[in-house]
Amino acid sequence: MGKFVNNTEEFFKFCEENEVEFVDFRFTDMKGMWHHLTYMMDAVSAEQLENGMPFDGSSVDAWQPINKSDMILKPDVETAFLDPFTADPTIIVFCDVFDIYKGQMYEKCPRSIAKKALTHLSESGVGDVAYFGPENEFFIFDDVKIRDDINESYYRVDSEEGCWSDDTDYEVGNIGHRPRTKGGYFPVQPTDSMVDLRAEMMQVLKQVGLEVVLGHHEVAQGQGEIGIVFGDLIEAADNVQKYKYVVKMVAHLNGKSATFMPKPLFGDNGNGMHVHQSIWKDGKNLFYKEGEYGNLSDMARHYVGGIFKHARAVAAFTNPSTNSYKRLIPGYEAPSILTYSSQNRSASCRIPYGAGEKATRIEMRFPDSTACPYLAFAAMLCAGLDGIKNKYEPIGPMDDDLFELSLDEIRQRKIPQMPHTLRGSLEALIRDNEFLQPVFTQDMIDTYQHYKFETQVWPDESRPTAFEFKSTYSC
Repeated sequence: MGKFVNNTEEFFKFCEENEVEFVDFRFTDMKGMWHHLTYMMDAVSAEQLENGMPFDGSSVDAWQPINKSDMILKPDVETAFLDPFTADPTIIVFCDVFDIYKGQMYEKCPRSIAKKALTHLSESGVGDVAYFGPENEFFIFDDVKIRDDINESYYRVDSEEGCWSDDTDYEVGNIGHRPRTKGGYFPVQPTDSMVDLRAEMMQVLKQVGLEVVLGHHEVAQGQGEIGIVFGDLIEAADNVQKYKYVVKMVAHLNGKSATFMPKPLFGDNGNGMHVHQSIWKDGKNLFYKEGEYGNLSDMARHYVGGIFKHARAVAAFTNPSTNSYKRLIPGYEAPSILTYSSQNRSASCRIPYGAGEKATRIEMRFPDSTACPYLAFAAMLCAGLDGIKNKYEPIGPMDDDLFELSLDEIRQRKIPQMPHTLRGSLEALIRDNEFLQPVFTQDMIDTYQHYKFETQVWPDESRPTAFEFKSTYSC
């Protein structure tokens, strides 16, 4: 699969062949959320695609002030694909954001930042391409209820797969087949109730240009994953946006709700975004060295060392929600211990089993899908390149089951850990951000951390929870 068009001429030809009536221009904000602006097809010209479309940057969270709000969307026509969900033929085009005031790509546009990260890689002389392969897990729920008020707050998610549904009355009767807590890895039907739904998602993902490999039920109740082929940094991040859009929409059109939230269920596994990474130059995988531990080269090991060195700051981008840290706790296959290991899923960095040069890579297992993929991949690349430059050595390899270690044992062995809260990661980002520059400007970093404090940390810290009432009300 891949591209449907390669240039502007092919774009218009493709639109004509598919009787396209609307062009949907999409861009990504700092949260990783997609925004769109829809034009009539006959209102779009080659000149407009070249010059871009104006929009109001002050209406996007943490972007422009109202007195400097005019910005330009710069379409990347090579990303165009047909929207599989609209009633009228519509083509979607990814866009970057241009700052008319500084005459450059916008420093707070995640996709533009990711492109700067690739330039940084090239200018470093280390490599000419960075490959990323994210694995985004998701939950499918039948019903979602949320209330957040001054005197009460609650959520309730429901799934026929949930063990809590054992005594629920259904019109057709209660089937009784459920994966149970932590019991959802690879059961067949009828325990796996999402086979047809995932199959539809896989077909639609292929339809929009992704190379789909597999789909399966994940460990938790109501949880799934679909595997797609890796790409370069920009392509991989674009694919995450497509993937999340398709999964949510297919679920929605089937009367269900999909979420990539890291920890929607207490006591069961959460959603991760494991990210496979490698750097290549002149067609050669620089992370491969035969005969070394996991066939991992010194460069790859130093890359890991750089991510671990800056992991607490990197986490502000790879795990950017307060809910992220409810996943990064022992016992739920979400590694927070900063060491590496071959084939060991309890380490924060796993070296997957693979035969030969092309398959050798590292897999960071702590990120999750609340991350903006462009910012998360760019931050890890910057940290890894800093590790290569300074030859940082990660702790490890450690082949033990690290989930069995107590907190005291982790401290005694001086193994670094991920931060335990979003506040901790943001405070680390304030102290440690030089490695991100010049890919991330200081203004972008400052804006980002302030925004996360204001919209995530402080609102979360100021709210009482049901558990707090349970544990302290009678004190």
